[in-house]
Amino acid sequence: MLRETKVLHLRRAIAASFFFATVSLSCLVLFGDIDSHRFFSTFPYSYSVSLSGISSIFPSVHNDPIETSNDYQLEKVLNEAAMKDRTVILTTLNEAWAAPNSVIELFLESFRIGDRTSAFLNHLVIIALDQKAFARCQAIHTHCFCLVSEEADFREEAYFMTPRYLMMMWRRIDFLRSVLEMGYNFVFTDADIMWFRNPFPQFYSDADFQTACDHFTGRFDDVENRPNGGFNYVKSNNRSIEFYKFWYSSRETYPGFHDQDVLNYIKTHPFITDIGLKMRFLDTSNFGGLCEPSRDLNHVCTMHANCCFGLESKLHDLRIMLQDWKHYLSLPPSLKKLSVVSWRVPQKCSLDSLRHYDAAGTSVKE
Repeated sequence: MLRETKVLHLRRAIAASFFFATVSLSCLVLFGDIDSHRFFSTFPYSYSVSLSGISSIFPSVHNDPIETSNDYQLEKVLNEAAMKDRTVILTTLNEAWAAPNSVIELFLESFRIGDRTSAFLNHLVIIALDQKAFARCQAIHTHCFCLVSEEADFREEAYFMTPRYLMMMWRRIDFLRSVLEMGYNFVFTDADIMWFRNPFPQFYSDADFQTACDHFTGRFDDVENRPNGGFNYVKSNNRSIEFYKFWYSSRETYPGFHDQDVLNYIKTHPFITDIGLKMRFLDTSNFGGLCEPSRDLNHVCTMHANCCFGLESKLHDLRIMLQDWKHYLSLPPSLKKLSVVSWRVPQKCSLDSLRHYDAAGTSVKE
């Protein structure tokens, strides 16, 4: 009897040990999977894509609840601002451009005085790159989202092609990718672009990605067009999402270049054809800029203060641009048809300054 009792206790001990070992192994596997997921989520998008959209934008030191909260806040803002077809208008803002009497006020004014453009303010989301820009946005606009980086300080005006400037430009591309992954189409517009008319009738219905140009050759499908990253209309689909991932990853192929130059390099890459992306280039007669102004105010939709170095020069020419538009609106229809009014810009944004910005040390935001 004693021997049988010892055997029974031994069997129970073995069973308990086996059960404990099984549970421990399961826990290790479970937590190992979680840690592996977190580890691989830090790799480039070609390895792992965050379906939650915005989580990869924020520093990895954030805990999951914070990332989820940021994700939720962005989704909430986009949903409130979206048109019926889930299209939003996006712009970015830092402290330098948010100050009173600075770029953002001129940007918003253009919507108010444009030809049937004021309603688009209901669909405009301002992406603030620092806390002061976010506070300023909340004071002057309805739809604001704060995208604050712990990696760089974007408050001050970024000097052209400095590491801070490049980081700001590439962060924008990564953020826009996340918006597409959330299922929203967008018109991205720099804040130094004045909106004078509804641009949507001028967009191509079959395009996935369409962009304004610094120089337009005359053909919407000509890859010799010189694209400008400051104004894009992009539809959310698999092709556009893959394109933005490719664009962002190409910063490593072309180190030291900003997003616009890299776009110009990759626009003919075989990958674009492989994914079936339909890219279109917008005519500068409708979507002009100081590089190549829209000559006829009867057809202009937007005007960009590109090819301009220095915030003061940019502000000066933007104010002249708004004055020219107001003068055009004051004309009787007969004179408008004659196209007797033309832009008085560039003035301080003279293209001659492009040759001297390195020596002068001036700043730029294209």
